[in-house]
Amino acid sequence: MKNAALPNPATWFEIYVTDMNRAKKFYEEVFQTTMQHLPNPTEDDMEMYTFPSDMNNHGAGGALAKMEGVSPGNNSTLIYFGSKDCSVEENRVEKAGGKIFKPKMAIGQHGFIVLASDTEGNMFGVHSME
Repeated sequence: MKNAALPNPATWFEIYVTDMNRAKKFYEEVFQTTMQHLPNPTEDDMEMYTFPSDMNNHGAGGALAKMEGVSPGNNSTLIYFGSKDCSVEENRVEKAGGKIFKPKMAIGQHGFIVLASDTEGNMFGVHSME
């Protein structure tokens, strides 16, 4: 029996960091949001702060994560955050301590993207149709 294809197969993401306070402040400033502490249900030393999300709606929830043995930066996974106009978040990145890798650029009929690095060296994208 075949599984029905999921409309968006990604359901969760974690961005690994070394300095939780610095990373949390960065993402809160760039996306003008408040992240919430996620209690750890296991006995390991993982620390997590979640982005606002609703598991009953479209899109994937996720968190900043800090865990011994997992380093941030130089990884091969790129997360794109949705936006009305990605130039708005682009203008906040450097003020919040990050770096712009590629300023807002058109990707044809698929809209626009910005590529940036956070305070921990993780690259991420911001996507918008405007």
